[in-house]
Amino acid sequence: MPDIKHFDPELALERAERLFWQHGAAEASIQDVVAATGLNRSSLYATFGGKQQLYHAALRRYLRHRAQPAFRQLADDGRGLPAVRDFFGGLIAVRCSGEHAGWGCMVVNAHLGTEHHDPEVRALLDDHHRQLRDALDTALDVARRDGQLSPHLATGAAAETLALLAYGVNLRSRNGADADSLLRTVTDTLALFGA
Repeated sequence: MPDIKHFDPELALERAERLFWQHGAAEASIQDVVAATGLNRSSLYATFGGKQQLYHAALRRYLRHRAQPAFRQLADDGRGLPAVRDFFGGLIAVRCSGEHAGWGCMVVNAHLGTEHHDPEVRALLDDHHRQLRDALDTALDVARRDGQLSPHLATGAAAETLALLAYGVNLRSRNGADADSLLRTVTDTLALFGA
């Protein structure tokens, strides 16, 4: 007879994502994972293959549900610098208020934790960075076309700078920086790019 699952694997993965996002993979014990997901160890291992594989799946879920939609929206926006401002405004709002305030970004948390030593995690982090930088570069290309940027600004370098600024926003928000100070930093940085 086939083994019938008596739980929702996607719901378990969402709960694991929240646990790892808030605490990191190294800090979350297997007992924490069992408590957060509601699974027993045998179900956990049979479904996900273990804590590290569950972390990989949770990080991929985070990227798919949280990061990538924001990147697509930014790249498809078509307004240039206002789209970049709105991207950062949304990022800051999520990091500084609501249910996930103070959690930072699961990706940035992985950069800071021991997770980044895992080659699969490292590949996911590198791909995330490329997607973030490319979305910013696309928005800056629109800004250049529309005369919103200084003619001497190298958009590729500016996109890399803004990607690093996004990491800084995530890091500072996790350590309690307030939304207004983060927004001022973003506004001042974008002013340096203007025509």
